[in-house]
Amino acid sequence: MYVFLCEDSPEGIFTGVYDAWESRLGHNNISLQIHTGEENYDLFCTYRDVTPDLQKSEKVSRTLKQRLGEEVYSILYQAVISDEKCVSKRHPMDKADAVYKSIVLGLAIPDGSRLPDYLAEPYVHEVFSLARAAGNEAHHLLGFLRFEELKNGVLIATVHPKHNILLLLADHFSDRLPQENFMIYDESRQLAVLHKKGSPCVLIDASDLNADMITDYSSMELEYQKLWKGFFESIAIDARKNPALQNQNLPKRFRKDIVEFQ
Repeated sequence: MYVFLCEDSPEGIFTGVYDAWESRLGHNNISLQIHTGEENYDLFCTYRDVTPDLQKSEKVSRTLKQRLGEEVYSILYQAVISDEKCVSKRHPMDKADAVYKSIVLGLAIPDGSRLPDYLAEPYVHEVFSLARAAGNEAHHLLGFLRFEELKNGVLIATVHPKHNILLLLADHFSDRLPQENFMIYDESRQLAVLHKKGSPCVLIDASDLNADMITDYSSMELEYQKLWKGFFESIAIDARKNPALQNQNLPKRFRKDIVEFQ
């Protein structure tokens, strides 16, 4: 068995798919795994490190979109960015390997867009479960994400998602706020997407981001925050408080990024 160890990122996993496919070692003889640095190496396996390569990753993405369709590609991409390592307890497997085997199947069947019809295959079921987890969180954040205006006029939103969904959020808001300068900051991963009005989003490393700069709000923003907190408190009805329902509609892990709960 040949084990390709790749980085836990879209570029890393898709590069692993490219290298594994190009190796011509036979799909049944290949396993794709996330490189954690704490692997328990098997005695009879040959391990190969995968270096993320943007060109290889883009080639894989283009092929998947052309052969499997945008919908299936979106499912595979959401599985890749999921923070879950494995969802299935009955058929435990590495996330990267489930994606690789699903891609192999999708390219082998006559119509790759019918991959969802093969949920009986454990690795396809795993991919769809992973994608659902990331997609659900992205859906929640599209409703909970709040932009705040800085003194320089830039809109900023800080999030702490479990899954690496920053680009999904960026695509959504760049389409809806095309003439705004904004930034969405994933503080957990120290990543950010920047959007300049009229231009596409850019993903950057935000590990050295100035914390004071991103909280230097405009006077109007501070005033609106004060008004919103007052409105939030004034409409509350003590006799009808329902913490369980509130937790269901607004999970606690989102609240540190929402003004009225600060």
